Amino acid sequence: MSMLDLPDSVTFNFPTPILFGLGVRREIGSYLKENGLSRPLIVTDEGIAPLPMLHDLKVLLEGDGLEPQVFSDMGGNPVKTHVTKGVDAYRAGNCDSIIAVGGGAPLDVAKVVGLMIHHPGDLYDYEDGNPDAPPVDQHMPLLVAVPTTAGTGSEVGRSSVISEDDTGVKRIIFSPRLMPAKVFADPELTLGLPAKITAATGLDALTHLLEAYLSNGYHPMCDGIALEGIRMVHDSLKQCVDFAMLDEDELDIEGEMGLEAHARARSEMLLAALMGAVAFQKGLGVNHSCAHALSTVCDMHHGLANAMMLPFCMDFNERAVPEKFRKIEQAAGIPDGQFAVWLRHLKGDLGVPEGLCQLGVTEEMVDELVAVAMKDPCHQSNPCPVTEDDFRNMFILALE
Repeated sequence: MSMLDLPDSVTFNFPTPILFGLGVRREIGSYLKENGLSRPLIVTDEGIAPLPMLHDLKVLLEGDGLEPQVFSDMGGNPVKTHVTKGVDAYRAGNCDSIIAVGGGAPLDVAKVVGLMIHHPGDLYDYEDGNPDAPPVDQHMPLLVAVPTTAGTGSEVGRSSVISEDDTGVKRIIFSPRLMPAKVFADPELTLGLPAKITAATGLDALTHLLEAYLSNGYHPMCDGIALEGIRMVHDSLKQCVDFAMLDEDELDIEGEMGLEAHARARSEMLLAALMGAVAFQKGLGVNHSCAHALSTVCDMHHGLANAMMLPFCMDFNERAVPEKFRKIEQAAGIPDGQFAVWLRHLKGDLGVPEGLCQLGVTEEMVDELVAVAMKDPCHQSNPCPVTEDDFRNMFILALE
């Protein structure tokens, strides 16, 4: 199946308004001005802050007559302190809106910075499932999202995952009002992603899509979105990583390894990541519980953690619902019965380490990993129940 033809720009509403296309970030300034706003706080991370893309965005906004401020005091796994500092930066800058720029961390932080500007109490008062949570009913600054990786899809999500500073335990803040007012999905911002980040975030998107489709809820619309997203990852992720490993002078304008093909592949991955976040409103599964444990115990990047566990968690699930894996194969063009082979080859082709031991995880950590994974709510929607022994077996297999 051929990849999509690239439109100049197109707007989706599902339900978040999404402006998608090469260069659409240039429309952010006019959108804010149309809403009577002039002092946005750009929320990003310490990796993006020094890059030319952020400087160029500031120049664009200033050229539109805006006065952007920047908050970037965060790394890859957001914690509560980052949110508190972001709120302080918003108030100190007398800001009136928020632009979230980056991957999952700045997107998640930006959402709850907006929540805590005018809402009382502690951030974790608003944790998902808290029966005593206060209402999310106060004014929230207009938030626009500008994803720069094709992974979490947090730009269309209604929740934020913010860890405790002292324990690393992940806490989920949920409200439909956390959803950005508009997403500016610009594939140009992903063209320069390094190969390792492209691989980890792409496998994160694949994990969302797979777990959404496999989860035990009934939601045919999410199933359809997930299957198409899996097809897009199958067709485009390896190509994106291959492009990322080339020097600029190796890219011509046209041809199978040209700039146009690169832009198409990056566009498909940006959409697939976004679709994964839409689809997992249905639910996630055991893979995310394992990944959350690895991030909590080992401070591992979430996308990489998902990638490391994916073959072992999917083997576990395929034994329970083999018919669903046959449908995945059919949708993606994988030969019948070859999903596990394809997934392992993909992981190897993308340069992802084979075992957790290569990332410093040891067998002595397994008991703690199992304990954290068991408490994580994601596996409750797995297509089959998961016991402590199941988690232990998956972590042990993933070590080697």
